[in-house]
Amino acid sequence: QHYTDAFAQVNPLRKVPALKDGDFTLAESVAILLYLSRKYKAPDHWYPQDLQARARVDEYLSWQHTALRSCCTRVMWQKLMFPVAMGQPVPPETLAATLAELDRCLQMLEDKFLQDQAFLTGPHISVADLVAITELMHPVSAGCQVFESRPRLAAWRQRVEAAVGKDLFQEAHEVVLKAKDMPPVDATVKEKLKHSVQALLK
Repeated sequence: QHYTDAFAQVNPLRKVPALKDGDFTLAESVAILLYLSRKYKAPDHWYPQDLQARARVDEYLSWQHTALRSCCTRVMWQKLMFPVAMGQPVPPETLAATLAELDRCLQMLEDKFLQDQAFLTGPHISVADLVAITELMHPVSAGCQVFESRPRLAAWRQRVEAAVGKDLFQEAHEVVLKAKDMPPVDATVKEKLKHSVQALLK
């Protein structure tokens, strides 16, 4: 549906998520989260007013696009979507390199951002934690044991889940965790995804 002309009126990038708020349209998940937190005056801990506390959230959000998000997406596609949904095998060395990169990103997530704090940017949950947990559920959906050998990260996940509520947490990740059960992609969609596929296999 996001390739339709109607969707392009909302987001010319033809990607999800996208926001339409009256006559205002907005693309990119992080921009949408920050817009909504400001519009609805979300509790301060989500995106703090304090200059340095907000800078820590911004720091994580800037890092994750080219680090955690990138490798988590590639793991899901290379381990699950290509071979299962698209019937396209992934070279073992390509997947191994991506999994090694994921391991490095997880280590950085623990050492640089989580450290000995309750949450990624301090003692309170923020949009940084929401974005991070969402990315990590992608490799989980592909069968990766992201949290099993990392007790600090596993404890953080439990705190995030408790902070947002278990039911909401499960609802938010329900679709991605069922990705392994999706039917094979038809030829038309495969053709539209061809360039994305080539990029994700590199």
